[in-house]
Amino acid sequence: MDGDVAVGVKRGSDELNMYGSSPNSMTANGSDSKKQRLDESPPSRVLHIRKLPNEVSETEVIALGLPFGKVTNILMLKGKNQAFLELGTEEAAITMVNYYTAVTPQVRNTPVFIQYSNHKELKTDSALNQRAQAVLQAVSAVQDGSSPSSDPGVLDLAPPPSPVLRIIIDNMFYPVTLDVLQQIFSKFGTVMKIITFTKNNQFQALLQFSDPVNAQQAKLSLDGQNIYNSCCTLRIDFSKLVNLNVKYNNDKSRDYTRPDLPTGDGESANKDHSLLGAISPLSAAAAAAAAAGRVALSGSGVSGVLLASNLNEEMVTPQSLFTLFGVYGDVQRVKILYNKKDSALIQLSDGNQAQLAMSHLNGQKVFGKVMRVTLSKHQTVALPREGLDDQLLTKDFSGSPLHRFKKPGSKNFQNIFPPSATLHLSNIRDGVGEEDLRLLFSNSGGTVKAFKFFQDRKMSLIQMSSVEEAIQALMDLHNYDMGGNHHLKVSFSKSTI
Repeated sequence: MDGDVAVGVKRGSDELNMYGSSPNSMTANGSDSKKQRLDESPPSRVLHIRKLPNEVSETEVIALGLPFGKVTNILMLKGKNQAFLELGTEEAAITMVNYYTAVTPQVRNTPVFIQYSNHKELKTDSALNQRAQAVLQAVSAVQDGSSPSSDPGVLDLAPPPSPVLRIIIDNMFYPVTLDVLQQIFSKFGTVMKIITFTKNNQFQALLQFSDPVNAQQAKLSLDGQNIYNSCCTLRIDFSKLVNLNVKYNNDKSRDYTRPDLPTGDGESANKDHSLLGAISPLSAAAAAAAAAGRVALSGSGVSGVLLASNLNEEMVTPQSLFTLFGVYGDVQRVKILYNKKDSALIQLSDGNQAQLAMSHLNGQKVFGKVMRVTLSKHQTVALPREGLDDQLLTKDFSGSPLHRFKKPGSKNFQNIFPPSATLHLSNIRDGVGEEDLRLLFSNSGGTVKAFKFFQDRKMSLIQMSSVEEAIQALMDLHNYDMGGNHHLKVSFSKSTI
């Protein structure tokens, strides 16, 4: 028998061999044979996890199951990049599989595959599976609130020092609100207080649980995880504080035990536009997905179609909406509604991009009117039959060369900011000077307040007198042909001049 299979298995090697020997069984989720087998397997509290990254730790695999209930056993098959995880109840396993069917589970930014095992329980040889058992014992102790009796060298789980966690968010390309943090962390216990702030140009939060054990569970499960795909990484430590003093309930701090607190002096906590921007919290759909708390929020289950309303119907065109919404995602189609020309449907590549565009653009003033942006119930925007759209209200942009996010890892992902009065210009043609650009942007109907070239003069910042003027200038002048095949690129900047 294969050496990997022998480790820790007294019975049940038939299942391991079955998955190990069939070449088709290792294809990604989505192949017909794979789907068929997933549907046919009856629910079991033992789950089979495949395609794990190399060097994955027991703790990381256990963390996949923690938000759903007690983890009672684990078997790692390191050579096969597989593991078996046993949960306390079948109900917990069903919840876990259902959740990860909608949202792709990730370990170390790698998608993994989870399905029911053919076995109803895991029989492991604890002598051979010693390390995994020690980690499990330590995690169980945290779940039960007792102090672990495992080898302290395996997993450092001393009694939790504080119910308060210090959270730093790295790679913060999308805004993270206080409500999103509350949704994510409340999966592990009662969140009592949260304070958010910016320090050393990093978004940070202090979050207090009612019980130190909940804080320890959350740290164990969430540290190093991403809130959204490939970004907004949580770095979590215990705080030296054991109690937070919250004076105001607003978008920067909240005491959930005292709803009577004042909102403060009227200053919005979102003054720091460089990180948070004036945004509404993510919609309930996104927050609910985030609340499972330890996986990237994929766009699945959330429509990629937005409804923009209260538009200026004299001024708005499919092209202008494509350009504006294109700052936050790759717009596929735009349809201005025939019977209600102050409203339009905008289809983006996925639900994540739609969420992002909605959070940044809802409530912004466009062509003199405050635009409302909500998720649409439509899954796609239909194209009209040929010859029927005589007013050119619908446009298909799926083949557009102007999509900003087509290339994975594109720098554009790092330059997503809320609408601001300052615009970042790039791809400026040689010989084009400050006066040329000031004139160009004044002609779009705004007033240029300040201007600054970067050293190489291929990029600059230009500040308009209001956010509304900057939005209009971006819609008018992004991709403006400066001659010599130089098309100006315009985006919102987090800087001021």
